[in-house]
Amino acid sequence: MPIFEYACQKCGKVFEKLILGKSSVELVCPDCGSKRVEQKLSAFATARGSAHSSAASCATGSG
Repeated sequence: MPIFEYACQKCGKVFEKLILGKSSVELVCPDCGSKRVEQKLSAFATARGSAHSSAASCATGSG
C-alpha cells in the first residue's frame, strides 16, 4: 500500500498519507486544515535510484 508524502503550501507542514486504491482523496493539512497541499518526491524513490547507480559503477570498476 502506497504511502505518499505531502507538504502544506500554507503552513509548511510535511505529512504522510496512505492512499488506498485509485479513489480520489481530498487532502487536508492536519495542522492548519488548508487544502493547498503538494505531493513531494519520496526519499525511498530517490534512494533506490542512487543505490542502483552506485552498484552499476562498482560492477564496472571491478571487471
